[in-house]
Amino acid sequence: MQAARPALALTVGEPAGIGPEIAIRAAWALREQANCVLVGDAAFLALTASLIDPAIRLSALSTQALRNGGLPHFGKDRLAVVDVPLAAHVTPGLLDRENGRAVLATLDLAIEGVGAGWFDAIVTAPLQKSTINDAGVAFSGHTEYLAEKTGTPQVVMMLAGQPGNDQPYLRVALATTHLPLKEVPGAITQEGLGRVLDILQHDLKTKFGIAAPRILVTGLNPHAGENGYLGREEIEVIEPALAAAQARGVDARGPYPADTLFQPKYLRDADCVLAMYHDQGLPVLKHATFGRGINVTLGLPLIRTSVDHGTALDLAAQGLGHADCGSMEEAIRAAAAMVAASRAASH
Repeated sequence: MQAARPALALTVGEPAGIGPEIAIRAAWALREQANCVLVGDAAFLALTASLIDPAIRLSALSTQALRNGGLPHFGKDRLAVVDVPLAAHVTPGLLDRENGRAVLATLDLAIEGVGAGWFDAIVTAPLQKSTINDAGVAFSGHTEYLAEKTGTPQVVMMLAGQPGNDQPYLRVALATTHLPLKEVPGAITQEGLGRVLDILQHDLKTKFGIAAPRILVTGLNPHAGENGYLGREEIEVIEPALAAAQARGVDARGPYPADTLFQPKYLRDADCVLAMYHDQGLPVLKHATFGRGINVTLGLPLIRTSVDHGTALDLAAQGLGHADCGSMEEAIRAAAAMVAASRAASH
C-alpha cells in the first residue's frame, strides 16, 4: 500500500520577496509527491499563481475552518491555501513593516498545525528579519523563533545539499548560529557542544534514517589551535566535549582544521560536519550547493526545512520569472523524506 502524501505547511515568507513565487512553483511541481499547503494571504497568492501559470489551481480555507474541521482532502489537481491576510498592499521588492506581523502569523499557524496533526512538517520560504523587527517584534531568525515557540531549549542549525560531480552529500551543522564573531568563543562550552552532538546523533537517526551517524568536528581556531599556540579552546573545551560524547556512544571525531576538512576524501566517511560558527562552515556548503541546498532545524519536536537563500528583493522587483525555485523544491523533498524516516523510526 502506497504511503499517503505528507502534508507540508509552506509558509511563503516575505511577501515582497521571491518567497511566494518559489513556494507556488515548487509546490505545484511536486504536488504528486507532497500535499503542500501554502500559508499566506490567499488573495495575493491566487493573483501570483495566475500570473505564474493560469493552470495552477488554488483552494483557500480560513484558519477558523482549519481549526474547526482540520485539513480537508484535496486532490493532486490543486493546492490548498490557509488564508493569513496581509495588512498592506504588496509592492514587489519594497519592504513594508505593516506586513511584518502577518509574516510571523504564518509561522505561528504552521507550528499550531503540526501540533494539531494537520501538517506533518513545515517548509519555510525566506523572510526579512528587518521587517519583523521594524513591526515592533524582536526577531533574530526562523531557527530561534521556532525554538522559542516550541519551548525547545537547544536547537541546531544544519544546511545540506548535493554538490554534484559524484561528490558526497554534504551536511554542515553549527555549534553557534547568528552571533557576532567576537561572541563565538564564549558561546562554545563543553556542555553546549555535548547537547549539540546529542541532538545531531538523535535526529540523524530518527529524521534521516542513518543508523550509525558519523560526525566530524572542526576546531575553532586556525589549524585547530596548533597544539595550543593559536588558541586553547580545542584543548580545554572541544576535545573534552568530544571525549564525553564518545563515551555516550556518539561517533564524533576531531577537532580537525576547518580549512582542510572539507575534502571529499574526508567527507565520504562522514554523515555530518559540525562547524563552530556560521561563516566557518556555511561558505563551503553554499559554494558547493547554492540553489540546491537546504536549511534544516534539528532538535525541534517537529520537522522544519527551508531554502538556503534570502528574500532576493532585487529579483522580486524585476517581476515574476527571475527566481530559481530549486532550493525550495529540495526543501520540500527533504521534508517529505524526513517525514517518511520519522514514520519508519516510530514503528
